[in-house]
Amino acid sequence: MAAQDSARDALTAYRGKRHFDRTSEPSGTEPEPGDRLRFVVQIHDATTTHFDFRLEADGVLKSWSVPKGPSGDPHEKRLAMPTEDHPLDYRTFEGVIPAGEYGGGPVIVWDEGTYEPLPGFEDVTRALAKGHLSFRLRGTKLRGSYALTRFRGDDDGRREAWLLVKKKDDRAALDDAPDPARARSARSRRTLGQVLAEEDAAGPGGKAAR
Repeated sequence: MAAQDSARDALTAYRGKRHFDRTSEPSGTEPEPGDRLRFVVQIHDATTTHFDFRLEADGVLKSWSVPKGPSGDPHEKRLAMPTEDHPLDYRTFEGVIPAGEYGGGPVIVWDEGTYEPLPGFEDVTRALAKGHLSFRLRGTKLRGSYALTRFRGDDDGRREAWLLVKKKDDRAALDDAPDPARARSARSRRTLGQVLAEEDAAGPGGKAAR
């Protein structure tokens, strides 16, 4: 019960920005933890097109907006701006957030899978509070060890900012994030444009979102 209460409290900001009678995004009424920690990377074409990187922790998805997307090159440091916690069932969300709603635009699941904290970082919430988390991804596209590191915080009066960096391991490569307009969903194989076209074809009250 305490874990459920904590997750509900963490989602206050998320719910306060959305009208669930207008958007098909999940409201996250109950957490649904799995046997293993999960992650998802969604591509979202809103005011700007960006990648949303989300890690499961404490019954919610801890979330960062990564403008250029994750890179497989350890020399690439990708800016990651924290956003509000999202409900666990958001990890399967694909569809179109209506115009006029917060984050209006199409969303696809570009990658998904499980992750595990590296030794010394087993307490994910504590590690994030301290400003550094090292972890291993097991996704359909992203695999191997990564790190999230805070380099700017609210203590200097500016918005908190992090870096997402691939670690040097046998999964390191020069692979970069795809062109968002051409990228395909790991769940449905659809592009952002196809999701938007299906929503338009469905019309008002249609069921194009998944």
